[in-house]
Amino acid sequence: MKERTEMLLGKEGMRRLEGAHVLIFGLGGVGSFAAEALARCGVGRFTVVDHDVVAESNINRQLVALHSTIGRPKVEVMRERMLDINPKAEVTAVRMFYRPESADVIFSDGDGDVAATFNGIIDAMDTTRAKLDVAVRAMAAGIPLVSCMGMGNRLDPTQVRVGDLFETQGCPMCRVMRKKLRTRHGITSLRAAYSLEPPVEVEEIHATDTLCTSKRPTPGSISTVPAAAGLALASEVIRILTARRQEI
Repeated sequence: MKERTEMLLGKEGMRRLEGAHVLIFGLGGVGSFAAEALARCGVGRFTVVDHDVVAESNINRQLVALHSTIGRPKVEVMRERMLDINPKAEVTAVRMFYRPESADVIFSDGDGDVAATFNGIIDAMDTTRAKLDVAVRAMAAGIPLVSCMGMGNRLDPTQVRVGDLFETQGCPMCRVMRKKLRTRHGITSLRAAYSLEPPVEVEEIHATDTLCTSKRPTPGSISTVPAAAGLALASEVIRILTARRQEI
């Protein structure tokens, strides 16, 4: 399964991926595509974190969402899918809603050596508080992090980019993250996936999914944009893990 990937990344690149441990927060429309892409590239070890169960409204954009998986925890469905892709991988599924006060469940290995635990982190969560906390912890531990900004209410996947959060313009979530990272934590650089497309105005609807546990306002979504963001996140992690030159 890895022959064609090795043609691009080389044997050393594949060795690095096989020896890597990637932490993924969020398995929705963005995170599920990122997780699958990394599994197909041969990353050897994963920890995937998500609290939610599959709802019918997820089917329009999430790899874990099928009519046959409605009501099942996303981490369980994703773990099964990743192992079906690469049975040699090690996938730890953690069903939890990430909060700063529960961070030790993820970031403590018992010996306090967090930096040795993960080789890369993908943040595909929706809440700013959680995203800020993960960014601060990753920076302190020296773990490469790529964070996804807002992808809801957007239609054009070709406008998804990966770059420094502090060089972005137009994205409301980027603006909030930049301000809080700089003023509260002194952080002035963060790799992020973001969209150049301004959010479109959408009609408000009333959620009908009784299995959906989110209480936040529901943004409009489509199959293409979250997938593009997830693949962009995975591509950036692959670049980091294999130490390949960034294309300008």
